[in-house]
Amino acid sequence: MAFVLEGPVLEGDRVRLEPLGRHHAEGLFRAAEENRDSYGFTWVPGPEGAEEYVDTQLARAATGRLAPYAQIDRATGRVAGATSYWDPRFWMGEDTLSAIEIGYTWLAASAQGTGINAEAKYLLFRHAFEVWGVGRVDLKTDARNSRSRAAIEAVGASFEGVLRNWSPSAVPGEEGRFRDSAIYSVTAEEWPERRARLEQRLARYAGDRSGSPSGG
Repeated sequence: MAFVLEGPVLEGDRVRLEPLGRHHAEGLFRAAEENRDSYGFTWVPGPEGAEEYVDTQLARAATGRLAPYAQIDRATGRVAGATSYWDPRFWMGEDTLSAIEIGYTWLAASAQGTGINAEAKYLLFRHAFEVWGVGRVDLKTDARNSRSRAAIEAVGASFEGVLRNWSPSAVPGEEGRFRDSAIYSVTAEEWPERRARLEQRLARYAGDRSGSPSGG
């Protein structure tokens, strides 16, 4: 039976990842309209609203290439951002998922540095490696996006290099241009050590609710 890319609800102490639906649009809009200074290289809902953003992601999901999520801050119940599984690869046959990417990730300004990103990545990694049995998980970002690159490295992904002109730029004013993409990954062999490291980091957040380590 062929593998179907469908992301289940994934829940931790800080964040619940819910499969994206149109009912999340208003929350995504409110999350995105907070301070937007960190979104220079990232695709997030714009002033026109989040309905088009959600419809675009759901259309991609219908192709079987994307499993989009809304990130829900469990402390407030509000939508804090979005993320996705995407680009599934089937090197061992169509019934066996071999590799997957985590992408289309962004968080509201108020959710950054709170541990939500670290826990969301932990949940996504754990499901991909321990339920789907993938050999690797990829993460990519605009090579110029130092903030995103630091956050990816902080969750334990290894830098593999820069692919030039790899994908369309998401930078306003660069429509029709390509970007260089910095490529990171975690492999199945690395996952046990990365899991332990992430669990230690999440435990530190739990021990100090009044403050958070950087890069969350």
